[in-house]
Amino acid sequence: MTTQLPSSIRDLRQSWPRPSAPKPIVVIGAGSIVRDAHLPVYQRLGFPVAGIFDVNPKASAERAAAFAIPRVFESIDEAASMRDVIYDVALPPENIADVLQRLPSGAAVLIQKPLGRDLADARRIVAICRERKMRPAVNFQLRFAPNMLAVRDALDRGVFGDVLDVEVRINLHTPWNYWAFLKGVPRLEVLMHSIHYLDLIRSLIGEPRGVYCKGVRHPAMPDYSDTRTSIVLDYGDAIRCSLTMNHAHTFGGRYGMSQLKIEGTRGAAIAKMGVNLNYPAGEPDTLEIATEDSNGWCDLLLRGSWFLEAFEGPMSNLQRFSAGEDSKLVSSVDDALRTMAVVEACYESSAHGATPIPSAR
Repeated sequence: MTTQLPSSIRDLRQSWPRPSAPKPIVVIGAGSIVRDAHLPVYQRLGFPVAGIFDVNPKASAERAAAFAIPRVFESIDEAASMRDVIYDVALPPENIADVLQRLPSGAAVLIQKPLGRDLADARRIVAICRERKMRPAVNFQLRFAPNMLAVRDALDRGVFGDVLDVEVRINLHTPWNYWAFLKGVPRLEVLMHSIHYLDLIRSLIGEPRGVYCKGVRHPAMPDYSDTRTSIVLDYGDAIRCSLTMNHAHTFGGRYGMSQLKIEGTRGAAIAKMGVNLNYPAGEPDTLEIATEDSNGWCDLLLRGSWFLEAFEGPMSNLQRFSAGEDSKLVSSVDDALRTMAVVEACYESSAHGATPIPSAR
């Protein structure tokens, strides 16, 4: 593996610009993602957090104490009384629409993915945002991971040429019980996990024509729905795009895998998403790129990983968009709605089943 980077992949982008004057943030929700990702990143970046609310007052108080948050709100309405702030709505999908209805008209809001429980729910959320003239972004933070920003930059520079092959492979053990609200939900793996990769792939190579999908349960996890999924995205005859997800691999880390691969006519990239391996401890992310002007694979030095550095991007982009420093939201609700449409197609495909095999006689 070469250590000298060719000019085509030097100084690839790995971060999003910071807002010059970040507005205070009001956090709605105090669950594990807020504790482990949102608040540590805001603290690191110096983004002021004005207050926090959760239906569990103990959780709100614990987050406030741990991160020096000056105010714990006693109700959604009290939190919604704040003005000139950015709302961070970090809630399970079934709670998003009702909370948005109670926030101020015109509010800037970062909405936790997924955008509702299904496509109908997502359409309702988008309608609420439009009716209330909100400035909403969806927290599809994988787009902002250092290695994925670098892949996006390399793609824009033409490093890969015409993309021919995109593949995501997940083979590991995911502790679904870490998120209590997922137990018993009718849709799990695609909606809550593979959605990240479907969204990322859309952002890199555009909209698929259709999907083939099959999701299955695992007998060791009877209380959870789809935990293993195979997906093929149809991009016509030139691009092969597949996602293979096994979250029930319990045989140690030797053959554990969490990676995205892109191959083109001129180059290729393999990006590891380390957080999935031994979650939540995780491993560092990596990025390797092979180009026409490199002597083999180049291992790029990364400034961080999906957890936590990717969480810098969505809030920075929303803050900058709200202040007029960014011209658009990278993951707007309208864009997220198209990701939800792909998710819906996956579940429809899985429910309809495979093409029957004709008689051999």
